[in-house]
Amino acid sequence: MDERCGLGGAYSVDKYYRLMRGWHWFENEQPSPEIKAFVEKQLAGRGNKIDVVLSHTAPLKYEPTEVFIQGFDQSGVDKSTEKWLDDIETKLNYKKWYCGHYHTAKKIDKLQLMFKNIDTFDK
Repeated sequence: MDERCGLGGAYSVDKYYRLMRGWHWFENEQPSPEIKAFVEKQLAGRGNKIDVVLSHTAPLKYEPTEVFIQGFDQSGVDKSTEKWLDDIETKLNYKKWYCGHYHTAKKIDKLQLMFKNIDTFDK
């Protein structure tokens, strides 16, 4: 059986820049505790075995720090979603994980950071 899991959201590093200019920013940009609990329940119900994970951001251990904005203080960036994904990733038996958010294309183990690239799912 082909099982896929999608997890959206991440902290916007440009949040205050956007707010100062009156641009859109979404308060619920990161998964809520309710969404996290739902996802964990769904994965547990599948024995934490899934074929493909689609998420906006990556587990913290896979963050491509080399592409972070130079001179931008990362100490104010909320990494709670990435830390939660770290926990998910350690429990999960999966074949492939795809994410974006970092505006770079890079493969790390079974994780593929997507940016201007396309991949297909095997059946």
